[in-house]
Amino acid sequence: MANTPQSKKRARQAERRQDVNKARRSRIRTFLRKVEEALASGNQESAAAALREAQPELARGVTKGVVHKNTAARKMSRLAARVKALSA
Repeated sequence: MANTPQSKKRARQAERRQDVNKARRSRIRTFLRKVEEALASGNQESAAAALREAQPELARGVTKGVVHKNTAARKMSRLAARVKALSA
């Protein structure tokens, strides 16, 4: 347990950041799920639209430190490939 005033403050800050990061990660997952659902429906236009909405969310997660850069790039790449394959 935190003993010094500074470590107590750091523990409070960590709790607040944890809540913010949890909300951000949840938001990203929601957008990714929308893309998955659009892909499952087989509608290429809605899948492409959902992907366009999800990409900035993933990028924002990277800048905020919630998601690793390569993880976001991999997810975007794989989703884009699946959307593209849907049109073929």
